[in-house]
Amino acid sequence: MWARVIEFMLACWLSLSPFILRYSDEEPTYFWASDFTCAFLIALFSLLSFWHPLRKIHLMNLGVAIWLWTLGYLNFPEVALPPQENSVAIGLLLLMLALIPNHAHLPPPSWRDFYDRG
Repeated sequence: MWARVIEFMLACWLSLSPFILRYSDEEPTYFWASDFTCAFLIALFSLLSFWHPLRKIHLMNLGVAIWLWTLGYLNFPEVALPPQENSVAIGLLLLMLALIPNHAHLPPPSWRDFYDRG
């Protein structure tokens, strides 16, 4: 579950980044809207994955990650702006983290069964 906690922390960063990085008025407003919407979705999917019936909903973060990466990568001018760099970095981190299963800290089930029998 450690990966879900880090995803939630990335959502917190993404929601605070417009204020920390001080997005300028020249940058499109859809960066603001995208950051807040994506932060909400990342936090929602990460927290819902703690509930056993929805334990695989964290995979929805893959779609959010692809959106963030695409938004940042395809909108690059000659000089990258902070919101674009932030979107690309968070998108790539989220792609890696969303693939990690919830119980990655435990050995495989067959190993646990063998250990319990012995």
